[in-house]
Amino acid sequence: MNTLTKYWFLEGFDLFRKLSMPTMMRICKLLEMENKDKGEVISLGDRDRKNIFFLKKGTVKIIDTSTDTIKYIVKKGNLFGELALYDEETASKEQAITLEDSIICYIEADMMEDLMSRYRSLKNGVLKIYGLRIKRLERRLQDLLYKDSATRIREFVFAYIQEFGQPLDGRLVAKNLLSHQDIAHLTNTSRQTVSNTLSILRKDKQLDYDARMLSIPMPGSLANNN
Repeated sequence: MNTLTKYWFLEGFDLFRKLSMPTMMRICKLLEMENKDKGEVISLGDRDRKNIFFLKKGTVKIIDTSTDTIKYIVKKGNLFGELALYDEETASKEQAITLEDSIICYIEADMMEDLMSRYRSLKNGVLKIYGLRIKRLERRLQDLLYKDSATRIREFVFAYIQEFGQPLDGRLVAKNLLSHQDIAHLTNTSRQTVSNTLSILRKDKQLDYDARMLSIPMPGSLANNN
């Protein structure tokens, strides 16, 4: 893959926005780029060669292989595998699986550490992403302690649609990439509870869904802009 194509790849990432074009071109020479089919496994726990991944297209889920549960979802324009920089033991228990056809770039963790030592904005950007992931996991723990199952499921599904969805005919519509079991893992509930809660939300017209799509009424502020 030529350097200009890789530059196009990274141009849309907030992480690299403060870097000059010559710096970006030097980084691009260090990157590898691959297409991944839906359902393909991306190993994050290779002892001999740990990589940091950048997702240009598609969506992936990060799995804790020790419990076989989903930790979080990564959408395009974000990185994953950053635990290799901070917590190698935990990183060795992670695995990524593509939820749809995807395009990734990756760089060896050692090379990424060297770049972060040279460019403060890059280091700060990665630390911010890592910090946000920690906060999200902490929030899930707080939700488990203080919110009931139905509330956790509803808030997760609505947040998912708001993050991944696009406006269409007065609604926010997102691809339905997660199984009921996936949602159960992400909300610390059971698959049956997820099914029951989604059915109630649909009956109350708060949510609509099928095998391909999830949608909610668009928030008033967005609807008024259309």
